[in-house]
Amino acid sequence: MPEFAILIAGFAVGLIVGLTGVGGGSLMTPILIFFFGVKPYMAVGTDLLFAAFTKLGGTVSLARQRLVPWRVVGQLSAGSLPAAMITLAVLHQLGPASAAVQSLMTSTLGVALLLTAAAMLYKAARGKQLPRTLADNQLEAASRARHWSLPVAFGAVIGALVTITSVGAGAIGVSVLLLLFPLLPLPRIVAADIAYAVPLTLVAGLGHASLGSVDWPLLGQLLAGSLPGIWLGTRLMRHTPERLVRSALSVLLAYAGFKLIAF
Repeated sequence: MPEFAILIAGFAVGLIVGLTGVGGGSLMTPILIFFFGVKPYMAVGTDLLFAAFTKLGGTVSLARQRLVPWRVVGQLSAGSLPAAMITLAVLHQLGPASAAVQSLMTSTLGVALLLTAAAMLYKAARGKQLPRTLADNQLEAASRARHWSLPVAFGAVIGALVTITSVGAGAIGVSVLLLLFPLLPLPRIVAADIAYAVPLTLVAGLGHASLGSVDWPLLGQLLAGSLPGIWLGTRLMRHTPERLVRSALSVLLAYAGFKLIAF
């Protein structure tokens, strides 16, 4: 695989993650499978750790800007982390390289990409109705869901989906946050989505690594490109035509989803 092409792919995905909060998995996993010929189980495992380190850089930048609603991050993590560990235990029993698991991964990944595309279109339409800023004394109320169990339950669903496909913590997660926390401004929604994905993808990625599903040299090359990209993206977030970017990406993801279902 050409090293320069991998660096460019990592930078582009990191930039888009920083700009929009779209998960690296929904972009990087199809790229690894279709453009670089990586086996699906290796693509998922490698991408999970890629997403963990990429989003860690974005979380640090957003935390310094005081945009991360940590209460929301904690609620989602309370559901997603146990679900990820249970899913990893199932994958360990079945074997990630088995034909049945490979077929499950590609089919589920295709469906997840279609859901991600739909979620991105929803956010593009819904986003214009959301405030861009919030007074400090309103943050606590805006960070409260109707019931504490809702973000935990949605977190569990996303945790299982991410562990199988590496997709779900981005646009799907953002759409869930829009429904559960409608008073949170867009920058804080994106910040929460990026931050809670860090422990989730790290746990899932390390679990895949223990199963031998991570290409470490490829991971290093992707990170070398992505970390500068997400650093730049988080700084350009407030000045980007987000609806236009998300609408264009949703079309590409829908195309990739249909291709994976037929893969």
